[in-house]
Amino acid sequence: MGMLSVRRNLIPRAKMLTAKTSGVMRFYHCSEEFQDESLPSEWYEKAFSKLTKLNLLLKNVDLVDGKLVNVNDHSRVDDESLEQKLSSFKSLARTFIGCPSMQEMMKKNVAQALADVQSDQPVCFSKTNERESITVDSLTKISNFLNVSAQQRKLVRQSICAQVTKYPVWIGAVEEILYGLKSNIDFLNCRCLSKDIRMAQQIVTTCQKYLENATSYDPESTSWMRVAPAKGVESPASHKWEGVLEMFSDLIDCLSEETKLTSEVKKLEVMKEGLYQIKDVFIDKNIGFKEARYQENLVHKKLTKTLGHPSRCVFTLLLYYLYGSIWDVDIEVCGGLYPLGRGDKFRLCMGKILTSDEQNMLQSGVKQLSRALGLFKFVWETAGMKGDLEVQGHLWCIGAKNKSFTYRNNMFLLHSLSC
Repeated sequence: MGMLSVRRNLIPRAKMLTAKTSGVMRFYHCSEEFQDESLPSEWYEKAFSKLTKLNLLLKNVDLVDGKLVNVNDHSRVDDESLEQKLSSFKSLARTFIGCPSMQEMMKKNVAQALADVQSDQPVCFSKTNERESITVDSLTKISNFLNVSAQQRKLVRQSICAQVTKYPVWIGAVEEILYGLKSNIDFLNCRCLSKDIRMAQQIVTTCQKYLENATSYDPESTSWMRVAPAKGVESPASHKWEGVLEMFSDLIDCLSEETKLTSEVKKLEVMKEGLYQIKDVFIDKNIGFKEARYQENLVHKKLTKTLGHPSRCVFTLLLYYLYGSIWDVDIEVCGGLYPLGRGDKFRLCMGKILTSDEQNMLQSGVKQLSRALGLFKFVWETAGMKGDLEVQGHLWCIGAKNKSFTYRNNMFLLHSLSC
């Protein structure tokens, strides 16, 4: 191998070693802080060649809710090698977005999309930290990103908790977690005969039946016809949230070593925070309509009182409240918050990297990005931040035609990754 030169790389916490004679690029992790540097044009040419080759292998696959899927038919793809290639592709693409020619092209694309209405446009994604990927799993991360003050965070917590801890949201989120877990366990069970996987499958089914029996009304009676049992007499079939808490704990024990269910186990642990607070509350509809409503209100009161701003349980409930989903939000290119004009207006820019500009891929990418942007805007407005917030989504794809479009009243721009 020829002489090696060490250069600073735009990928955070990584060094790039470039072999001068062989042209081989390798990446090594380190803990140094990096400043923005312009890499030589030769590097971008080699990087683009590698991007193009990877792109051909990855067409129509993407990560959705942390799982590798074929966006054309929404089917799961079980291929660790392909998932690693996708990760490498997106890491390299994030670095490539910092290319001077790419930066200039994006500025022109934005100016054209806005028809020069705003002459002094902020430069987005020009800094290394603006091209990092982040996983949003708490209100704290959003508040830190938006510079929400401590006082405003109290307002956010009070307002959001009052909404997302209502019983229909709570029970819906718990059932959604179990549904997602069962789906992924069934997917894995077809490919391996792990004893722990089979045990977890049984526990999930039992837990779903437990909730169904406890929350289903007798179809032959109406709510006003149900009466509470006599005082001092407890129904032998009475259910409490403690039962769900125990089953969640058992599931965590069964699946703690299963690397392909890491995100599911994390959600079980997150929801235990709320389950612990309401473990003594009944969820049995057979206790009578008024008593059942009282128990449901008790869930709301206990969760509202005990779950704080940093709570990942609250964040999960918020995701379900807004989008009907419970999975954390992955943002591939985090962008930043940019002041506009005199500072009475701000623009939030975030981005996503695509492996194809075909309709299904573009639609999937826009929906994921729109969800992330909407989440940040919701917190901004709930906190009562000064100034209007405009959100703008950016997507990059090799060979795409530069264009802009509107989705849910927000602007999105598609940029061509090119050398």
